[in-house]
Amino acid sequence: MQLSDDIVYLKGVGPQRAKVLAAELGVRTVGDLLEHIPYRYIDRSVMATVAGLTEEQYVVLKGQVANLQTTATGKFRERLTCDFHDGTGTLQLVWFAGTKWVRERLKPNVTYLIMGKPSLYNGQWQLSHPELEPATATVDSRQPYLPVYNTTEKMKSAGLGTRALARITETLVALLPALPETLPDPILQHFRLMPRREAYINIHYPTSPQALEQARTRLKFEELFFLQLDYQYAHQQRVTASQGRVFSRVGEHFNQFYSQKIPFPLTGAQKRVIREVHDDMRSGRQMNRLVQGDVGSGKTLVALMCMLLALDNGCQACLMAPTEILAQQHFATFQRMLEGMPVEVALLTGSLRAAQKRKTKQRLAEGEVQILIGTHALIEDDVEFHDLGLVVIDEQHRFGVQQRSRLWTKSAVPPHVLVMTATPIPRTLAMTVYGDLDCSVIDELPPGRQPVRTYHRLEGNRLRVFHFLKEQIDAGRQAYIVYPLIEESEKTDLKNLLDGLEMVHSYFPRPQYQTSMVHGRLTAEEKESEMQRFKRGETHIMVATTVIEVGVDVPNATVMVIENAERFGLSQLHQLRGRVGRGGGQSYCILMTKDNLASNSRERIRTMCATSDGFQIAEADLRLRGPGDIQGLQQSGILDLRLADIVDDEPLVRATRDTVRDLLAADPTLSRYPMLQQHIARSKNKMLWGKIS
Repeated sequence: MQLSDDIVYLKGVGPQRAKVLAAELGVRTVGDLLEHIPYRYIDRSVMATVAGLTEEQYVVLKGQVANLQTTATGKFRERLTCDFHDGTGTLQLVWFAGTKWVRERLKPNVTYLIMGKPSLYNGQWQLSHPELEPATATVDSRQPYLPVYNTTEKMKSAGLGTRALARITETLVALLPALPETLPDPILQHFRLMPRREAYINIHYPTSPQALEQARTRLKFEELFFLQLDYQYAHQQRVTASQGRVFSRVGEHFNQFYSQKIPFPLTGAQKRVIREVHDDMRSGRQMNRLVQGDVGSGKTLVALMCMLLALDNGCQACLMAPTEILAQQHFATFQRMLEGMPVEVALLTGSLRAAQKRKTKQRLAEGEVQILIGTHALIEDDVEFHDLGLVVIDEQHRFGVQQRSRLWTKSAVPPHVLVMTATPIPRTLAMTVYGDLDCSVIDELPPGRQPVRTYHRLEGNRLRVFHFLKEQIDAGRQAYIVYPLIEESEKTDLKNLLDGLEMVHSYFPRPQYQTSMVHGRLTAEEKESEMQRFKRGETHIMVATTVIEVGVDVPNATVMVIENAERFGLSQLHQLRGRVGRGGGQSYCILMTKDNLASNSRERIRTMCATSDGFQIAEADLRLRGPGDIQGLQQSGILDLRLADIVDDEPLVRATRDTVRDLLAADPTLSRYPMLQQHIARSKNKMLWGKIS
């Protein structure tokens, strides 16, 4: 038997089950099934008793059945019940489907093992659709640990519940051929890793807790090792082979801005990042650098100064932002900061009139526009640069990788790429999945910035919260109130923006208090008008949806109230909170929630109140949500790892990272490791989108 064999030929599968396995689990070959790892195990050597049941948890019971009864529950449906007794007590077994099959196989005076999670029903323990098997001597003498696999309802309907799947994997493990080793012998010996075949056998049917732990360690190491190898090898290839423009000159644009235009002294972190970027751009290799920094750390200023370096070397630069609001904000900021300098800045967004677009594109192609700022409109086919040298991508997690990659085609020599993110990336995640990017961190805030004080308040505290808002407004400050929805939804109980606006008007009567309202359904002009009114101080309260998460900078706004805060992710809450605290005074963020919170939501709120450090928040967010498949096109959800966890398994992450680094340093072409060369060749056949930032 080979791992590439079709699953249909494995005993216990057949054509119908093979179709279900392919559709539900993507299992098409023997190897696919081998990699469908159990998510937990049942120790069949530890028997529970009916009398000892105290809570609803998965148990193994040993006993006999009696009193089989079938009851009609509809025209074509029936329910099967029986009593199960083990000498200490009795519970009821219930089946609502497959009753004929079960009834034919259940026999009185036969001892069975039953497995499942009993529940209390009218004061009696009941177990629905238990896994069961005869408790023969043969069964009892097998491996004590029974694997439990993820299954679906369609699989169960096809007779592929977790026990049936376990029987099939048991057949597979018994027939498992010798597996070719994937890791070099020196690595196996240094880390004392279990052989690959033995690891797969023990991950399905462990002989002991120690064997299971060794199998997990081996397979986790393998996963992380090849993840690191893909990225570090790609990084090495780019560094050694990617041609890039040489920006060696620091000229008039940069020097004039640095000496005359910087509104406040650069922090040490900003200076360090600019030096790192400049070192890249004058190295002769294409830069592919990620700049991460917390909200308000001054990433935009760093980006602008790097763009001026491109101008000093005769090239154009562009900045791509995820929304029109943010693009317009950058455009206005750049125009203000570059006022009086000989730099032509233009804006290109989807909402511009056709004539404006044509004129901007023509000036861009002729080289008159030196800095172009826009949205995804920048990657349209008819946007041609005269000589594009630097691409800055803001809020990179909001763009698809393929979208970003199209900017590479805008220049004969690929432009330098600078990716900025205002969502700090956990250090563990950055060192794991950004192996192909050089990372810079702006880890200082400008002087004078005070941390935002964050508080959690329940619905019953609303009047006190509004009273606090009124005190702040009467003292000359402004406030945001953010809602998750625009209109009421029958499916949710979220506070919605339109009802919220009425509530605000009732407590903050006009004309004494003026409000602005911004949401995604407004046109770009309407949003800009409302935001400008708020920015000029003509309105006291901005009632908005999360459209203000990025792109609004009002130093006088000192209070942020977030309704239904439990419905937001940590990163989004942190981004929203970053809209206040942009001036010199103390600012506040108030998280409004319902009384009863799920544990996950409670943890997010607690984290927000405990720290304003974006990196700590990102670590918590990673634990709660998962890191996303950064290597592929997907950018949210779970990293494509079956067993390893890049937070919990940080020692393994570090070990594999350092091992791969040392291996490539000693043998850059992997000439001594044909198996690793084969892996790299397979990876190259896939489009490694991770290379594009």
